[in-house]
Amino acid sequence: QVQLAESGGASVQIGGSLELSCSISGVTLSTYCMAWYRQRPGKEREEVVLIDDRGDSTYETFAEGRFTASVDESKNVLFLRMNSLTLEDTAMYYCAADLMSRSCAFGAWGQGTQVTVSA
Repeated sequence: QVQLAESGGASVQIGGSLELSCSISGVTLSTYCMAWYRQRPGKEREEVVLIDDRGDSTYETFAEGRFTASVDESKNVLFLRMNSLTLEDTAMYYCAADLMSRSCAFGAWGQGTQVTVSA
């Protein structure tokens, strides 16, 4: 059974950095599309970044240049490095995975990890 578990969420100050992790168990990574999503208070969940097994990644505008997604296939971990954090980055962050194809049809989701940015 595939399971995703996020970690690394914390409270940080404006301008700070944080790295989130998403551990993937129950599968050997091969062909995949994975993503980070977030849900800010009072807002709908939104995509942050897509990344696939070819290393291709697509960032939303707010994440471009500040956030970096990567995958350590040897450890089955998806990362999200976030720099220059702002108040608007406060959210619950989720990882999602399509572990059968690059279609990004996400059948697996984590429970989320909270990021809080404060002044």
